[in-house]
Amino acid sequence: MMLVKDLKKSYGQGNSKVEILKSINLEIKEGETVALIGKSGSGKSTLLSLLAGLDRPDSGEVFLQNRNIFELSDRELTYFRAHNMGIVFQQFHLVSTLTAVENIMLPLELTGHKNPYARAAELLQAVGLDHRGDHLPAQLSGGESQRVAIARALSISPAILFADEPSGNLDEETGEKVMGLLFEMVKQTKTTLVLVTHDLELARKCQRIIHLEHGSVQ
Repeated sequence: MMLVKDLKKSYGQGNSKVEILKSINLEIKEGETVALIGKSGSGKSTLLSLLAGLDRPDSGEVFLQNRNIFELSDRELTYFRAHNMGIVFQQFHLVSTLTAVENIMLPLELTGHKNPYARAAELLQAVGLDHRGDHLPAQLSGGESQRVAIARALSISPAILFADEPSGNLDEETGEKVMGLLFEMVKQTKTTLVLVTHDLELARKCQRIIHLEHGSVQ
């Protein structure tokens, strides 16, 4: 379970200070799928960055696995995130010099998995890309790259998966297929999912929708 208490975030100082998030309180249950929606500038991507520990708030707490992640040092937080969180971005963020299978192996090697290649190969097959394992990202289509990114994010069997507009760079048909795969894998592994999207139809596939407006939960 993830518990969010009185989370606040602003940027700038003095007269130029802009309040992005205003006292966010949330509870996300284990295995739940949650969509964060809202207009551009509503704070949804900022909230996702805070929940994933990629940024720190002005104040507030985020608990995962009974740990307040903001009480951890940067080094401790990096280690905690590597073992407990998976993240899928709109831009894929694959390492260009590594093959598909090596990209999936990377977090497994960093966390000391006993057989990273076997696990990566298993996931490549699960996302239908076992025939593309030795291809570099430049040799993959956008949909294939995002499938590799999903496999990489799920490789460590995270407690929670964050996805920030994961179909945003894909055409509609490819995006639907990739998101169908994401939901299928999350369901099979009973992984908690927090999805940022502007697509209401996609959001409705989640068990719960959280609507952000002007930095507040509506």
